[in-house]
Amino acid sequence: MTKQQLHQHIVNALQSDLQAAIAAAQTAHETATHEENVAENKYDTRGLEAAYLAAGYSRRIEEIQQSLQAYNNLILRTHEAERGVQLSSLVVISDIHGREQTFFLGPAGAGLKIKTPTADVMVITPHAPLGQALMGKVEGDEVHISIGSTRQSFEVLSVK
Repeated sequence: MTKQQLHQHIVNALQSDLQAAIAAAQTAHETATHEENVAENKYDTRGLEAAYLAAGYSRRIEEIQQSLQAYNNLILRTHEAERGVQLSSLVVISDIHGREQTFFLGPAGAGLKIKTPTADVMVITPHAPLGQALMGKVEGDEVHISIGSTRQSFEVLSVK
């Protein structure tokens, strides 16, 4: 799968997430304002809980819209070996047990997983510990990150 195809899959996944969040926000809003959810006493919080849920979905919608905007503005760069891993790089790493993982370094949408015919690709950002550690690395470099008290090591197998 090319980076252009992967980029389109990420945009499609974000658009799907956006539609789901919009539908959920509408449902939560309707629940919050429905006459059956008017508080009957000071302990009845159904309407208030639905209002909080609607507000949370509204924030999620905003986040997804910002992610979509970031991907619409993203310039997919051709890999330059001397520059190493950059934004829009497709990176394959291996841990000390030989397990390979494929990552797309994107501007947003961290945690999004795209299934391809050859591998699952996880979106990470330069703000994540692994994303920070990968920036500028080239094939054959080792990457070390600490998560809590655990230190993990990886080898960069390929960068595209």
